[in-house]
Amino acid sequence: MRFERIGREPDYSRYMDLKEGWLDRRIFSDADIYEEELYRIFARSWLFVAHESQIPSSGDFLTTHMGEDAVIVARQPDGSIRVMLNSCPHRGNKVCFADAGNTRRFVCNYHGWAFDTAGDLKGMHEEYCYDAGDIDFKNHGLKNVAKVGNYKGLVFATFNSDAPSLEAWLGDFRWYLDMILDNEEGGTEFIGGCIKSVISANWKFGVENFIGDAYHAGWTHDSGTRSMNNGQPFPPIDMDNSYHASVNGHGWEFGTEGVGDLFLLGRPKVMDYYNKIRPKMEERLGEMRSKIFGSVASASIFPNVSFLPGISTFRQWQPKGPMQFELKTWVIVNKNMPDDIKEEVTKGVMQTFGPGGTFEMDDGENWENCTTVNRGVVTRHERLHYRCGIGRQIEHDTLPGIVYRGQYNDANQRGFYQRWLDMMTHDEFGKMPARPEPQLGNVAETRDLPGLFAL
Repeated sequence: MRFERIGREPDYSRYMDLKEGWLDRRIFSDADIYEEELYRIFARSWLFVAHESQIPSSGDFLTTHMGEDAVIVARQPDGSIRVMLNSCPHRGNKVCFADAGNTRRFVCNYHGWAFDTAGDLKGMHEEYCYDAGDIDFKNHGLKNVAKVGNYKGLVFATFNSDAPSLEAWLGDFRWYLDMILDNEEGGTEFIGGCIKSVISANWKFGVENFIGDAYHAGWTHDSGTRSMNNGQPFPPIDMDNSYHASVNGHGWEFGTEGVGDLFLLGRPKVMDYYNKIRPKMEERLGEMRSKIFGSVASASIFPNVSFLPGISTFRQWQPKGPMQFELKTWVIVNKNMPDDIKEEVTKGVMQTFGPGGTFEMDDGENWENCTTVNRGVVTRHERLHYRCGIGRQIEHDTLPGIVYRGQYNDANQRGFYQRWLDMMTHDEFGKMPARPEPQLGNVAETRDLPGLFAL
C-alpha cells in the first residue's frame, strides 16, 4: 500500500547525530514530525495486533489500532486471521465498538451496513433503495491490511504490500524473542484482559525506556523495589557481564545472572518455577539464553511493543498525538505453566507494572514531564544527551545483533532512533541498510542454530 504525501519533506537527519550521541527534542512534540511518523513508520511497519490466544475460535475478534487507524482482528472459519479497518466505507463510522467478543457479522449502527468476519459486505438496511449499478458489493467491504503474520503466537499486520516478511522484519532478534516465546514446550498465552491507560507523553519515551534504560531503575524505582522486597534495594549491575543488543531498531538489554527480574516480581513461587525448568530451558535454547532469562532485562520490538521477560508484562504504546499515547498492557505466561503459578505471575505484574503498580506510576510521571518540558520554545532547541557507553561496542561469539557491553548504556536507544531515522528517510524498504547484516540466514528455528551462536 503506497501513500502519496503532499507537503514538506525535511531532512530528518538534522534531528539527530547518533555517532556523536545527541537528539533534537523537537521529535517528541512537533506535530508535523508526528504526522510523518504515522505515514512513514506506522503505515509501513509490521505492527503487533494480537496474541493468537486472544482469538482462539472462529468468529472471535478484538479491536485495536495500527498507529491511529482503528482495526478489527478476527479469526476466520478456516482458522486464519484477518485484520481490517474498523471503518464503514459508507460514511466512515466505526462498525465495531466492542473490545472483544465472538460474532458472525459486524454491523454499522449508522445505516445498518453489515459485513462478515472477513470484512465482505453482505447487506444493508433498506437495501431496495439502491438501484442496479449503484453499488458493487465486492469493492465496498472493510479494507483489509496488506499482510498478516504470526511469530510463535504474536500476530502482526502491516498496511504495506512492499514490506518484507515478518521473519525478515524480526530478523536475528528472533534469537532473543524465543527466550520469552519458546523457553518451554507449548508456547505462550495472554491471560486475563487488557488494561488500558492514557499517558500525556510522546509514545517514543515508553519504547526507549523499555528498549534499554536500565540506568533509571535503581534511582526511579528504588522505593518501589524496597517496598516489594523487604527493604532490599535494586539488584547491583555487573557491567562486565551485562549487555545491550540491537537488531534493526529492536532491542534487548539484559544481565546474565538469571534472577534479577524474578526477584523484582516479588513472587517466590514464580522464582521456584523458573529455577525448576531452567535446566530444560538450557537444553532447549542453550546455556547463554538460560542465563539471560529472568535477569534484570527489558526489550522492545520496533516500533511500539515492549515487554519485561522475567516480570511477564507485555505492552504496546499506541500513539494518540505527539503528546499522548494509550498504553495497553497484558500478562504473558507459558501456556503449560500451572494455574497457581499463572495467578502468582498475574498478581506480581499488577503489583509492579499495573496502573496502580509500584513501578508504573514512577515511569509515567517521568515521561509526561519529559514531553511537556521539552516543548519550551527555548528548551526545544537544546540537544539531548545519548552518549552513555558509546565506545563499548563489542563482537560477541554468542550474541547476535549490534552488541554493547554494560547494561547501563544508551546503545539500544541509539539503535532505535537509527531505525526511526531510516524509516523517516527512505521511501523503500530495499534501500534501508540492515543494522547489522543478518547472521541467522535461513534458519527457521533458533533452537537449531549452528556454530556462531551455540555455546
